[in-house]
Amino acid sequence: MTMSVVAVAAGLALPARALAQTGQVAMFQDDARMLTVPGPTLQTLRELGAGVVRVTLAWNKVAPSKRPAGFNAVLPASYPAANWAIYDQIVRDAHADGIAVDFSLTGPAPLWAAGGGQPSPGGYGEWKPSASAFGQFVEAVATRYSGSYDPALDTIAHGDANDLPRVSFWELWNEPNFGEDLAPQAIKGSSVPAAPQAYRGLLDAGWRGLGLTGHGHDTILIGNLDARGSNGPARRGQPQGLPGNFGQTKPLQFIRSLYCLDSNYHELRAGAASAVGCPTTAVGSRQFRSAHPALFRASGFADHPYPVNLPPTEASSKDPDFTEFSELPRLASTLDRVVRIYGSRTRFPIYNNEYGYITNPPNHSSSHFVSPATAATYINWAEYLSFKNSRIASTMQYLLWDPNPTVNVPEYGGFASGLVFYGGAPKPGYNAYRLPLFLPVTSTRSGRSLEVWGGVRPAHYASLDTHGAPQQVQIQFASGASGSFTTLKTVTITSSRGYFDLHLTFPASGTVRLAWSYPANDPLLTPSLITPGGADTVYSRTVKVTVK
Repeated sequence: MTMSVVAVAAGLALPARALAQTGQVAMFQDDARMLTVPGPTLQTLRELGAGVVRVTLAWNKVAPSKRPAGFNAVLPASYPAANWAIYDQIVRDAHADGIAVDFSLTGPAPLWAAGGGQPSPGGYGEWKPSASAFGQFVEAVATRYSGSYDPALDTIAHGDANDLPRVSFWELWNEPNFGEDLAPQAIKGSSVPAAPQAYRGLLDAGWRGLGLTGHGHDTILIGNLDARGSNGPARRGQPQGLPGNFGQTKPLQFIRSLYCLDSNYHELRAGAASAVGCPTTAVGSRQFRSAHPALFRASGFADHPYPVNLPPTEASSKDPDFTEFSELPRLASTLDRVVRIYGSRTRFPIYNNEYGYITNPPNHSSSHFVSPATAATYINWAEYLSFKNSRIASTMQYLLWDPNPTVNVPEYGGFASGLVFYGGAPKPGYNAYRLPLFLPVTSTRSGRSLEVWGGVRPAHYASLDTHGAPQQVQIQFASGASGSFTTLKTVTITSSRGYFDLHLTFPASGTVRLAWSYPANDPLLTPSLITPGGADTVYSRTVKVTVK
């Protein structure tokens, strides 16, 4: 695929002097695998070089289904021991593999901590969850994973050999602008936002719970927003673009309401402010920043910028309140504008903590799903753009393994954004993720160079296994349509995340790839879910270049 550098730059509206994000966090999530076979899954992620594993820790999965007499919600020992077991194992296995755990603390709430009055069918814990009870749950989780908790003694042990490893990466609630995660989204005929106020309370309580347990200086993400929202015609008395009880609030609409602002970014006042739990006077506004510290002091603001299987430079609509991947600069500038209203100079790092491309195959239900080869190109393209934008703090791959297509609606194939088909065969994205490669321009005149960006994602782990020895990657080239690959340049990796970015002159038209070898007897090659026995030398996807 030939792309111009102008198109690439325009896609993320990058400033001319944007700094490269060499410290970008490599995040990965596959809850289905992580919560069933954590050890082998983590081994595969280490083999691929992922640095942080995002794990959903749902409140109702840990809490008792019925609140027992004498239940003390801030004490880990008050929760059923069996409910902690899988999370304990994940934390221990990840620690052994050198992978950080990001716990997404979220609903549904246990029904005893949810509000009443939910419309039919009812019975779900996303309806009006208690903020105070959520704060107690966060305190219990944070105590257990403080680094000093002995699960055998069910208490803080301060150095006991059986202590659980510390977790220092947290998210507070998942997709609060989506009614299936937090409801109602809007009330009074969908004319008054409700979820932003509820989320503000959940943030306050969760922030306090982390602070009380010594996690106040950890990485704490807020937002975690769905990138789109309701955008349909008015019906049943619901105004256009508003979400009702269980729909989706557009992310920038949600942010404005969360920070008590109207559509013109003016502070709400009088009845409009009171209706959404905001200060009604200037005096109250001056206290807003100190009253809601997470809104101004969090480590970053997270978004789920799925581009609906479009290239990462394109958006699915022109809606000004969406935050898909190409619109992340708009999210960043909006957040800057919002916090400045309250006198804050915070510039939130933007975390992409859910991202991936559904592929066809296995998903045959729509022509909109991309081929596995195109998905591999797009994930490298998106990571290149993230690397070039210093505000984007993470790159993310959502799903290692495709779901079972016969269970997840046979004609649909489920959310098949994995790097591996359900049957176990790696997609092209598997190698593309491990050794990313992207050339923003693929055609040039003879004697002129092209930018070659790429990386060795496992380089950090491999350096540890070779006692700090720097890793090297070969840029290989094959001329013509069927030539054999030879090494054009050997690059020493100096970035902590394995990246390199250089310009290279190609002798002719042909094909480019990266080649990298795992160190001899490397623990990374312990038999994994995908590559039993491993392979010494691995390769990136290939990119065709044209020299005129």
